[in-house]
Amino acid sequence: MVHRRDAAATREAILRAGVEAFTRAGYDGVGVREIAAAAGVTAMLVNRYFGSKEGLFAEVVDVSVTERTVLGSDPRTLAHDIAAALVRRTAPEADTLDPFLLVLRSAANPRAAEILRAGIEKHVEKHALEVSGAARPDVAIALALINGFWLMRTVIGSTALNEADDAVLVDTLERLFRILLT
Repeated sequence: MVHRRDAAATREAILRAGVEAFTRAGYDGVGVREIAAAAGVTAMLVNRYFGSKEGLFAEVVDVSVTERTVLGSDPRTLAHDIAAALVRRTAPEADTLDPFLLVLRSAANPRAAEILRAGIEKHVEKHALEVSGAARPDVAIALALINGFWLMRTVIGSTALNEADDAVLVDTLERLFRILLT
């Protein structure tokens, strides 16, 4: 009896392995063979489903930045919701945020940065523009604030941010996001 592969399950396994690998090691830190091995397939099968490492990375970015991890959907509470989620998600005891680590670890590669920019603009920026009604440069500054805060609190481990009262951080961030997004 011939074992037939479930194409959707295979594709999903490769995509999950790609998310994990690119998030852990960045675009330049992982190869197709390593991702294939983690998915239990051959590198040729990865290329068959995604065309190339770059094609897989583009789909990983799309999947990773589509999920709303910080941005809310209610225009009336958007500034507060972003501030509260950002403080909660960057707390020292919080789980890491895969989309942020994917960006951080892959952005040094120029082609990966292009793919990241396109994915962020297509999903994150577009959502923020639709919900807030703010000008595009203001939304981009808000996204930079989110990423900068994330970097300083989780990667750099800013003592000032990690020792600050969460309510004070939420209040300060909310005021900044209100300026940018309303």
